[in-house]
Amino acid sequence: MNKYQYKVQGVDYEVEIEEVEGNIAKVNVNGIPFEVELQQPINAAKHPSIVKPKVEAPKPVVTSAPAKPSAPAQSAASTGAGNAQKAPLPGTITSVNVKVGDTVAVGDVVIVLEAMKMQNNIEAEYAGTITSVSVNPGDSVMEGAVLLTIG
Repeated sequence: MNKYQYKVQGVDYEVEIEEVEGNIAKVNVNGIPFEVELQQPINAAKHPSIVKPKVEAPKPVVTSAPAKPSAPAQSAASTGAGNAQKAPLPGTITSVNVKVGDTVAVGDVVIVLEAMKMQNNIEAEYAGTITSVSVNPGDSVMEGAVLLTIG
């Protein structure tokens, strides 16, 4: 496992890269697991401990979706087809009000996100059917993380 220190807008982050497979890197940011979609190739010769054999993978981008949780079936490991609903600010998911297959209208409260001790209702930005849910109650998310997808 490789550890790196990053500073983003004056905030220090400790990033551990667990593995890279295809264009997905499994990382821990300050102890919180994320799956990161990659954009540029990582040289496997320079990083053999994180890249699985015969897989060329790009460099991590910090704005990512959280790692898939191991338990609930309603949470989708991969994003579904449609428009991604992203976290407007960092925080903790306190409630997921929809599941895959549910129909939503613009303005429906789909997720409740706690940030700075305030409950923030995350409303559907699009009308349609939920094609994936990427978070569960208790998950910590960064600003810009994909919460769900509406098709």
